[in-house]
Amino acid sequence: MSEPVVLDPCCGSRMMWFDKEDARCVFGDQRRETITVTDNSRGNASGQRSIHIDPDSLMDFRALPFADGSFKLVAFDPPHLIHAGPRSWLAAKYGRLGTDWRDDLRAGFVECFRVLEPHGVLVFKWNETQVKVSEVLALTPHAPLFGQVSGRSGMTHWLVFTNPSPGEAR
Repeated sequence: MSEPVVLDPCCGSRMMWFDKEDARCVFGDQRRETITVTDNSRGNASGQRSIHIDPDSLMDFRALPFADGSFKLVAFDPPHLIHAGPRSWLAAKYGRLGTDWRDDLRAGFVECFRVLEPHGVLVFKWNETQVKVSEVLALTPHAPLFGQVSGRSGMTHWLVFTNPSPGEAR
């Protein structure tokens, strides 16, 4: 098998992946844990719900441990919650942003574009329940090529960027 060509630096439980063990991807996250919570919703007979976060490698999306231009595609799905309780299922599932979230996301974009090869593709996923996508896009000089809104409430944005060559307009 050749080296992976895809990076998911905030993989969480790999919810968006069809093949959660896809060898073409390096799955990274800053945490490795299993969280079980009480859940009697939607006819859940066991009364519990678990989420497993088990990345290939522990990493911080603000300081990726890869050389420049290492990947053809980066799937960037960072935490999107600022306000969540200490036992929040959504925070366990998606992670939580810190108080310096603008600096964190700005650094995350810089790193994701750094590890992309020229003309590589960045797929960015954002749910604007607490922070508008326009606020997040203001944190990167790159403009998305196109995108799609999804989800029951129409609040999840999928945006596609391409990494310009050095010296090319962004």
